Amino acid sequence: MQLAIIDWVIIILYFLLSLGIGLYYKNTAGRSITDFFLGGRTLPWWIAGTSMVATTFAADTPLAVNELVGQGGIAGNWLWWNFLFGGMLTTFFFARLWRRANILTEVEFIEFRYGGRPAAFLRGFKAVYLGLFMNAIIIGWVNVALIAILKVFFGINETDALLYVASAMLLTSVYSAISGLMGVAITDVVQFIIAMTGCIILAVIVLHSDKIGGIPGLKEKLPSWSLEFFPRIGHGSTGVAQTLTISLGTFLAYISVQWWASWYPGAEPGGGGYVAQRMMSAKNERHSILATLMFQVAHYCLRPWPWIIVGLCSIVLYPDLSYADKKLGYVYAMREFLPAGFKGLLLVAFFAAYMSTISTQLNWGSSYLINDLYKRFIRPESAFSNREKAEKHYVTSSRIFTFVLMGVSLFATTRISSISGVWSFIIECGAGLGLVLILRWYWWRINAWSEISATITPFIGYTVFKIVLNIPFPGSFFLTVGFTTAVWLLVTFVTRPESAETLTVFYSRVRPEGSWRPVKKMLNLPEQKSGLGPLFICWISAVTMTYSILFASGKYIFMEWNEAMMYSAVAVISAAILNYQLKKNRILSH
Repeated sequence: MQLAIIDWVIIILYFLLSLGIGLYYKNTAGRSITDFFLGGRTLPWWIAGTSMVATTFAADTPLAVNELVGQGGIAGNWLWWNFLFGGMLTTFFFARLWRRANILTEVEFIEFRYGGRPAAFLRGFKAVYLGLFMNAIIIGWVNVALIAILKVFFGINETDALLYVASAMLLTSVYSAISGLMGVAITDVVQFIIAMTGCIILAVIVLHSDKIGGIPGLKEKLPSWSLEFFPRIGHGSTGVAQTLTISLGTFLAYISVQWWASWYPGAEPGGGGYVAQRMMSAKNERHSILATLMFQVAHYCLRPWPWIIVGLCSIVLYPDLSYADKKLGYVYAMREFLPAGFKGLLLVAFFAAYMSTISTQLNWGSSYLINDLYKRFIRPESAFSNREKAEKHYVTSSRIFTFVLMGVSLFATTRISSISGVWSFIIECGAGLGLVLILRWYWWRINAWSEISATITPFIGYTVFKIVLNIPFPGSFFLTVGFTTAVWLLVTFVTRPESAETLTVFYSRVRPEGSWRPVKKMLNLPEQKSGLGPLFICWISAVTMTYSILFASGKYIFMEWNEAMMYSAVAVISAAILNYQLKKNRILSH
């Protein structure tokens, strides 16, 4: 397929804009690695929050939602909607603590919370495992999705598509290496606006095409199961609708286990990865909470409906797509319905979504490799005559590592054959780790061996339950969660607690709630009323508010006014409760 001149003009202008933003923030990023990786801890909440949302909007995201909708209707999205519980938990129970910890990376937290050789080993291992190995897999996963889009959209072969992706990745690496997190975050804001604008335009054009006929025509042409917001509880029947029908136990397990038990990029229990990076880069604790709250609401309420609409339309437009190829309906709709100019805009939207994710992954991954591997174990600050020379060296090294990580990720791209296979591997190899990542903030007894065992055991569970016994997901996932939890609890109680010095230093700086009575006694601190109750009310009210906004938006779109007003009323009441608790307990006062 050929693009018009106007399409190419739009694409070129977008690339120049991204590079220009990177050059603008070059000097800011060059002052120190704190400036390079955390933007000098000066990001306002709306930039940090938008940057989080933009990062989770990758090139594969609309295709993934299209696939879920094509296979299971609107209710198919519960596969990721369930993560809202964990996201809001991060907002109210962890955002302040991450900002208060005053560290550079999530991995640095390990030697802040734990001590001795086990902590040093775990920090070095996670720097390589998350910063290099897992990061390269995630970037490769996103690259494979963009390659699939370009192949279908342009009708080109795999090699040419890989060349286009490599070129986009090189440009992304250049502005990421030049500008650091501040430039990445500002670019994220621009890229998110472009990406969402393109997706909304596509949804409107396809929905109001002659083949669909607006919302009334869409509802008339669709099977009834595809418009249901919740899965049917039962044993299933035949056809595509079978994916919508699950047992009550499976549905409850999704919404009551997966969100806290499993480590997953962007939805880490207790925060982590680039989400923790944005929280730590915020101006203060208040901005950290607001940024994370904005992220959750925008992630679940603002983004999905344009993708869901196109996904529903593709059920009507492309009924012959195989079960595994439902995701390509989104690209077919782009190719078929967009006129000149709009094709370039939507391609820019996909490149924007792609580049916002890749730039964050490169910056975040490099922060682990520099701060938690190179600086900690290979070239410590003590090797330099003064701090200024050290900071200059680390910033230069950070820029070099950005390109190294790009090269490794491109190699990983050529090795990945299945996006769904990568998703399954990531989510199951973190099954059971989540509870440790939550409790390490709230229970003094958690130690380095607890986290080491919880990190390693899921791989054993994955091998036994998934590969050897061939138990399908989600059964293998839940078995691994139980196995991992039993192992790390046993390890925790048969190993010693962290030293008094380590625990008191951590508690004195972070001041977490929860079970810290022995540490408070060491510090001669009086017992105080727990602040967990108000946080719990904030969590539940925010979850209820966000789901209500999500469902109300859908009901308004489908012109089901009574249910829309009902969900709107619940959203308003939940928001009022949340606002009252925030003010009464001065949660946003810091």
